[in-house]
Amino acid sequence: MDFAYDETTVELQQRLLAFMDECVYPAEARFREEAESLDDRWGTPPVIEELKAEGRRRGLWNLFLPRTHEYGAGLTNLQYAPLAEITGRNPWIAPEAINCSAPDTGNMELLSLFGTEAQKERWLEPLLEGEIRSAFSMTEPEVASSDATNIATRIERDGDDYVINGRKWWTSGAMSPRCTLLIVMGVTDPDAHRYRRQSMILVPKDTPGVNIRRSTSLFGYDDGPHGGHAEIVYDNVRVPASNLLGEDGDGFRIAQERLGPGRIHHAMRAIGMAERALEMMCERTAQRSTFGRPIIEHGVVQRWISEARVRIEQVRLLVLKTAWLMDTVGNRGARIEVSAIKVAAPELATWVIDRAIQAHGGLGVAQDTLLPELYAVARILQIADGPDEVHHMAIARRESARYERVPVTN
Repeated sequence: MDFAYDETTVELQQRLLAFMDECVYPAEARFREEAESLDDRWGTPPVIEELKAEGRRRGLWNLFLPRTHEYGAGLTNLQYAPLAEITGRNPWIAPEAINCSAPDTGNMELLSLFGTEAQKERWLEPLLEGEIRSAFSMTEPEVASSDATNIATRIERDGDDYVINGRKWWTSGAMSPRCTLLIVMGVTDPDAHRYRRQSMILVPKDTPGVNIRRSTSLFGYDDGPHGGHAEIVYDNVRVPASNLLGEDGDGFRIAQERLGPGRIHHAMRAIGMAERALEMMCERTAQRSTFGRPIIEHGVVQRWISEARVRIEQVRLLVLKTAWLMDTVGNRGARIEVSAIKVAAPELATWVIDRAIQAHGGLGVAQDTLLPELYAVARILQIADGPDEVHHMAIARRESARYERVPVTN
């Protein structure tokens, strides 16, 4: 078994690591300062546009789209995995700097796979250029969205239009003034099979009846420059029937197509977050002393460092295996492994970040380091894209199926 990355991956890794060292890390302080001084809380710090231009100049652009798509860098999931991990070391700056940030990545994949030529021209092309942002409007506050068939928002045909009514929240990115597109999932046929009731439709954010009520915070963080997480009421929102994404009744299937790659991208970045936290923990404990020796030499900290490294390596191998399966047997064939990394990667990241916070003492919970926000991002991943419990259930079903009793016949 060959664990080495291929030549393309190694070359892109080197370029991306150089971009992080030379551009992203030095921009972190400026990003915070500019974000705090913006007149529009949801605006974009100027440094982001500068980094995007530089990332594109260096050939680090749209790396996330696999070669099965017409657009993008043409990488496999296995090639992209270690690159996404690197961007996870600063999940607010690095992914957007190379046009690989959620929710746009998943939305671009959907438009690439299911969009009409007119839809691609209007929305996909400017998304690929990094000119606009988008949002994915699926989760609802009044139903248990861990079961997507519970979704209640209605999308009803009326002549040449569809009319949308419902209430969504955690529509990530929708607060941004650069967000021009909402991909909305709702029920088009309540009498159909439970997996054929839903459809997806493309809604320009400025359509009458799209009422953005508020941004929901994440442990008190509003994720401002990234676009926030909006609660939206759709009140008789009317869009042309040509805005339907895919076919009527395809919504659940399309959602699964989106969430598979989205989950592995999150897992990849979560490993990078854990690596950054481990690095910060080691640097901090090497610089401080207690009871006559550096903190890094104390047994409990040594154990944290050791366990962090072991866990990171374990999850990285599982993610790489899953990426390989997605490339070789497809997203559906790898769905259980996707569930496994969806559980394992956020659990890893929260564990390592939590120890790094503890090692920093009071500084660890203050706004002066990335750690509190990293923890918030890692923790929401245990709920987003399906809560961990649902994924554990899927894994257990496959494992337990082989032990089901065969009925005895006389």
